Amino acid sequence: MSRSDLLPDTGPVLSLRQALYRAGRDYKGGVTALAFEMVIENDALQKKLKLDEERRWLNPDELEEVIRLTADPRLLDALVRPAGAVWYRPVPVDATKEALLAVGKLLGETGEFVAKMHDGAADNIWELHEVIDLEKHGADVIREVLGIMAGARQAMEDRQNG
Repeated sequence: MSRSDLLPDTGPVLSLRQALYRAGRDYKGGVTALAFEMVIENDALQKKLKLDEERRWLNPDELEEVIRLTADPRLLDALVRPAGAVWYRPVPVDATKEALLAVGKLLGETGEFVAKMHDGAADNIWELHEVIDLEKHGADVIREVLGIMAGARQAMEDRQNG
């Protein structure tokens, strides 16, 4: 296993190949532990997750296992981005005043980010990196809001059932 990271400082958005590499490398115990959990030879998984490997690729069952075991948000983003979709893991967040204020703060920060993107909006010529950053921030806001919605529903159902 290579100890040198072949993908340093890639930014918030990764290709599928990069996201698989990062998910395997960042898994607790690295690719070796991931291979053990998947019951696959370490060397075989290493080769399938390499950035520059074109001949070997994960089969659908292996890809599903990597997704299930790592649950890496960068990998989930890379999988659904080409379809223009946003993933959401239902993690209820307590719908408290503090949580709502945190979402408000996130919305404010996202609003400031969008306002700073005036170059793309001024001439209506958007650069790829601007669109990717905008999509990332938008997806983050959607996930936060959906988490609070799930938390409010769970709190209501818990009160009704208990």
